[in-house]
Amino acid sequence: MVGWAPDGQTRLAAVIGDPITHSLSPVLHNAAFRAADLNWMFGAFTVSAGNAGNALEAMRTLGIAGLSVTMPHKTEAALHCDELSADASQLRSVNCVSRTTDGRLLGDSTDGPGFVASLRDHNVEVAGQSVVLLGAGGAARAVALALARSGASVLVAARNEQAAQVVAALHAGIDTTAWDQRTPAALAANIIVQCTPVGMLGDPNLVFDASGLTPKHCVVDLVYTPLDTPLLRVADAAGAVTIDGLGMLIHQAALAFTAWTGLEPSISAMRAAALQELSSRTSS
Repeated sequence: MVGWAPDGQTRLAAVIGDPITHSLSPVLHNAAFRAADLNWMFGAFTVSAGNAGNALEAMRTLGIAGLSVTMPHKTEAALHCDELSADASQLRSVNCVSRTTDGRLLGDSTDGPGFVASLRDHNVEVAGQSVVLLGAGGAARAVALALARSGASVLVAARNEQAAQVVAALHAGIDTTAWDQRTPAALAANIIVQCTPVGMLGDPNLVFDASGLTPKHCVVDLVYTPLDTPLLRVADAAGAVTIDGLGMLIHQAALAFTAWTGLEPSISAMRAAALQELSSRTSS
């Protein structure tokens, strides 16, 4: 939409979090709105911890059509929605809130389905596959549940064994292994998913001993800054299929876009905008 400017009929969506200035959500959603020629705009609001309920109440009052929710609000937001999807209810976490025509707030968790969709972009189907998940945080929980529901056998390895057990309790298709067994477990699996913050550090072997990777493996790193993590570089050199975290980010946003507008977004427009933004951040 060339020359577009907001007016009195513009519909508003936004992301809440703290910190939020780094978020790619405005870039992704505004690109999707423009590609669909929609009179919508997407903003970002810094909302401090403990104020998610106030933000959702403002959503009702101001008629905001949709909210993306990021840290530290995903758990609290689930408590303030009128209704939760099956995933959001089970995970006790919300990253997408939709406002119905009668003002009700519907909470969903699109991270897991977004992750599975990102694998399909690379022709990786998960049904019947063995997956090792490294980490047991909020993203890992969403990913594990989506994988298990899609027919994968999931093994979780985390430094915090109690957190790993919480993930395993989500679905019968999820089990745990000890953190010191992560390397043999990962190398025996078809798909390896890196969900820990150490993926951004310089040594790929901080995650597991990646020297045994082969072309039979698919290695996914949920990190998207940088896109080319040390682990993915080693995996690529070994001939493995490699998938960065940007696909999951785009597809979870695409599911939110559909929930709010009833339309399918342009994934290509969203990806192009995200890559341009990441490039500009790197060069600045």
